Amino acid sequence: MARYVLIGLCEPLSDKDQAAFDEWFVEQHIEDTTRCPNFISGSVFELAGPHLDLETKARYLSVYEVEAPSYEEAEAILNEWQADPEAWEGRAHHMRTMEKFGSIPMKINGSGWYKQLKKIESS
Repeated sequence: MARYVLIGLCEPLSDKDQAAFDEWFVEQHIEDTTRCPNFISGSVFELAGPHLDLETKARYLSVYEVEAPSYEEAEAILNEWQADPEAWEGRAHHMRTMEKFGSIPMKINGSGWYKQLKKIESS
């Protein structure tokens, strides 16, 4: 089966939304999404500094590893998962947190599915 990564480039809506972003996205959304069928792992990273003085696109990067026949199927499974309010025991808490903030407390600067072509492990 093919392996994909789903990458998200995101950040809080504003500095005043940092605590909401941390609570909803960092503490809950990464786990919620990672529990989706076919998902192997999920991680979130905070920008530590630029590389080669190039422009950075977001302060946070989410990375999900997924096994699926196609990215289209992975996307369909994820959409179905996220639409199900009872997908797992933590979903109700996650949804209440979003309702508490009135909306998703982040902006997405980019997102996409990438198919793994090659992987080299260091020894």
